[in-house]
Amino acid sequence: MIHNVLSIAGTDPTGGAGIHADIKTFSALGTYAMAAITAVVAQNTQGVRSFVALDPAFVGDQIDAVFEDVRVDAVKIGMVANAAIAEVIAERLDRHRAANVVLDPVMVAKSGDHLLKPDAVAAIRDLLVPRSTVITPNLPEAAVLLKAENRWSLEEMRRRVVDLHTLGPQWVVLKGGHLPESPQSIDILHGATGTTELAAARVNTRNLHGTGCTLSAAIAALLPAGSVEESVRSAKTYLHGALVSSRELSVGKGHGPLHHFYRDRQ
Repeated sequence: MIHNVLSIAGTDPTGGAGIHADIKTFSALGTYAMAAITAVVAQNTQGVRSFVALDPAFVGDQIDAVFEDVRVDAVKIGMVANAAIAEVIAERLDRHRAANVVLDPVMVAKSGDHLLKPDAVAAIRDLLVPRSTVITPNLPEAAVLLKAENRWSLEEMRRRVVDLHTLGPQWVVLKGGHLPESPQSIDILHGATGTTELAAARVNTRNLHGTGCTLSAAIAALLPAGSVEESVRSAKTYLHGALVSSRELSVGKGHGPLHHFYRDRQ
């Protein structure tokens, strides 16, 4: 059976992140991709120029249009933009009894530009995190969620992933890509049944645009067919391949995108 996966996120005109990365990832992994847009973003590989958040009621209408017509096997949530949209998403998750919810708490783009209004942080923490099957914060995002300093080591990751779990998600994938001077990219998966560390060789590339979107979308695409640990492991393997193969692309002057369809060329 081909699973149907819904992304709730913002746009990227250059196609490397947000809804565009999610749709590519869902498709590359053999699922049927659907999307509800939260914000229209003027961005490219060099940075974010501006964004316009859509009316929260209209975001809710998009989500309703999908759930009332199509079986939804998983949901990936990316850019939320503001608190009102977060509230609508949380209400719709409950109304439609959404399963396999993966939350990427997008706060800052790869360029360092903010993609979230200040009032949305508490809404994400209080409304969306507890409704999630898996959350996938990077280290700066984890620090914001925990109201902690953005100072990390591997030992600190091992300790604080437990604190993230107490916020209410079923599982946490704490991404270690921001750890300084590490030859490996180490992510920590933690849930009620234990903790697992997932390591991959760090890829020396500037093509990092959309990495967080891609990992969370891959987890969502794989969840309906496997366990959380299997899905996260396979998603990390897929992401690593997309990073390695990104050298085949020539897109933009900044942080280029990943090669989401690299497996089709093997």
